[in-house]
Amino acid sequence: MKIDLPGADGHIVPYVLSGVPIRSESVAFNRVAYAAAHVVADPLLMLNPWEKPAVDWESTLAFRRHLWSLGFRIAEAMDTSQRGMGFDWEDARELVRRSIAEARTIPGADLASGAGTDQLAPGPDVALDDVIAGYEEQFGFIEGQGGRAIMMASRALAAVARSADDYERVYDRLLSQASGKVILHWLGDAFDPALKGYWGAEEFEPALETVCRIIERHQAKVEGIKISLLDADKEIALRDRLPDGVLMFTGDDFNYADLIAGDGHRHSHALLGVFDAIAPAASAALGKLAANDLDGFQALMAPTVPLSRAIFEAPTSYYKAGIVFMAWLNGHQDHFVMIGGMQSARSIGHYVRVFRLADQAGLLRDPELAVSRMKALCATAGI
Repeated sequence: MKIDLPGADGHIVPYVLSGVPIRSESVAFNRVAYAAAHVVADPLLMLNPWEKPAVDWESTLAFRRHLWSLGFRIAEAMDTSQRGMGFDWEDARELVRRSIAEARTIPGADLASGAGTDQLAPGPDVALDDVIAGYEEQFGFIEGQGGRAIMMASRALAAVARSADDYERVYDRLLSQASGKVILHWLGDAFDPALKGYWGAEEFEPALETVCRIIERHQAKVEGIKISLLDADKEIALRDRLPDGVLMFTGDDFNYADLIAGDGHRHSHALLGVFDAIAPAASAALGKLAANDLDGFQALMAPTVPLSRAIFEAPTSYYKAGIVFMAWLNGHQDHFVMIGGMQSARSIGHYVRVFRLADQAGLLRDPELAVSRMKALCATAGI
């Protein structure tokens, strides 16, 4: 099967598909693996796409059932769902409510949900107590639904905090009050420039010390921490400092394969947005790892890394477009329309590279469908 696609120089060249679609079934993992899941927009109800989202709830929940069927836990209402980029707290509340209810109908389904402060608009009138109250509202809702919280990084906190002490005050308060174990999220400014200087420092080493102090004080309340700095050495530095029983969740969409495999001393678990796009390969690879087949794990996972690096290339915050593009190519939704019109954030050249790499990784589950949809997208670019 082939398709005419633009090359790097803009000239149209034939591309012959070579990938063999990966088929995977739910298997036991020996890593905790959360997939941060996207939401499916409803283009027919989204009358003002830049200002007010509309969600196709059935397709959104169907995709979560797909991820659960492959053995993943869901990281719900995270940045992959466009939190802070068109998807507001009001909609996130409804997503959390529906997903927790859906999980109760599926044996073994598990999830944790993002608690942040995105109902606050950062500004000069926002104080630390407002940030605490914002977090408390979201923690309270998630826990009130019977869910577990992922404590997301806060733009409002980054704007108001003046030192590491301010971060420690906020995190101490929320962790001491949490009813269950919490996953912390260290999101780097490559994903969100508004988080530059998080933890009260622009350099990694003092930020690391602040994070470790918080975790050590609240070890019994911290399930683990996700670090999303796209730097394997920094993740390992934190991983080596974690107390027993506190898990490292890689959020490194560039280096996840080696970090999950580990170094013979320690390994990372995973909470990854790219798992949304590479779920069949990741599930099969994690099954191989659980069977102590490291070569089999790498054979399946390694081809996904160039794809992930393309999806998450700078500007990294636009990675959601590639995630939803993959879902559309693979028939998980009927359209390629995103909340806030974010599908326009990437070029046709970007989507062509993602298409090719997805094929080479065996991640086009129905190549004929994927080709027909790629042709339709190319037609909108005059190809």
